[in-house]
Amino acid sequence: MSPYPRPRWLVIGASGMLGRELTSLLLRRGAAVTALGRGALDITDGAAVRAALARHRPAVVVNCAAWTAVDAAESEPSRAMAVNGDGPRHLARACRALDAVLLQLSTDYVFAGSATRPYREDDPTAPRTVYGHTKRAGERAVLSTLPEAGYVVRTAWLYGAGGPNFVATMIRLEAEQDTVRVVDDQHGQPTWTADLADRLAALGSAALAGAAPAGVYHATNTGGTTWYALARETFRLLGADPDRVRPITSRALARPATRPGYSVLDQPRWREAGLEPLRDWRAALTEAFPTLCGAVGRSAVPRR
Repeated sequence: MSPYPRPRWLVIGASGMLGRELTSLLLRRGAAVTALGRGALDITDGAAVRAALARHRPAVVVNCAAWTAVDAAESEPSRAMAVNGDGPRHLARACRALDAVLLQLSTDYVFAGSATRPYREDDPTAPRTVYGHTKRAGERAVLSTLPEAGYVVRTAWLYGAGGPNFVATMIRLEAEQDTVRVVDDQHGQPTWTADLADRLAALGSAALAGAAPAGVYHATNTGGTTWYALARETFRLLGADPDRVRPITSRALARPATRPGYSVLDQPRWREAGLEPLRDWRAALTEAFPTLCGAVGRSAVPRR
C-alpha cells in the first residue's frame, strides 16, 4: 500500500532550501507534487491563494514560504507580517474550503530563548523579535482556522545543499581565513533539510490517514550545541584544526534583532503520533557533509 493515500501535495515556497528538498523527496517517493515558488504564488494575496488551491486541489499543503530576514523584519514589520502572519491565514482558509491538511513551518523564535531546559510543544510562547511575533501570528492563524487539520512544525538552524546556510559558510570560510569568529552563547539544534523533509512527508501522510493529531510539532535534529561548537565540528569534518574557530559573544555582533540564547526544542509529540523524531544532529551532519562540500566546491570525506 502506498504511504501517500491521497498523493496530491502542494509545496509552497518550493524554490527555497527546504521547499526544494521536500519536493525532490516526494517526487522520488512517487507522490504527485505541485511545487510553487514565490514567482508562481504570492501568499500575501488572498485571492491568488484561493485560486491556486482551487486549481490544484491538494490533499496536503506544506507552506515553506516565509520572511526569514530576521534583522530586516525589525525595520519592516508590516512586510514581515504580510508573509509570516497573513499568508498562513490565507492558506488556512483556502485549505478549510477544500478539506485539505496544512503543514505550516515555524520557528524557535516564537519562544523567549531564555529557558534552562528544552522547550516543549505546549510551552508558552513569548517572542522577543518582530520575526518571532509574525511567525507566532501565522501559527495562531493556522491552529484557529484548522483545529483538526492544521499542523505547525517548528524548526531551527536549517542547513542543506539547496541554499545559503551557516555550515556552508563555515566550509567556505575555512578555505579563505586563518581564523573564524563565531558566537558561543546561543544554544540550538542544527537541522538538516533532508531529515526535516522526511519527517514532513511522514507527518503529512499520517495526517491524511487520521493517525497524527493536529497541533504543534517540533522538528529539529536532536541534541544541542552552539554556533561555535557547530563551526568547530565543521572544521573537524574538513580535516582542519578546530582551534582556528574563536568564540565571541552575541553582544559583540550588535545585530538589530535579539537572538535566542537558548532555543533547544523537545519533541515528544512525534512518538505520541506513532512517528520517529529526527536523529541526533551530529549523525545528520556527518551524512550530509559530502553533499554540503560539493555544493560549495569543496571535496571532503567526513571524519568519524
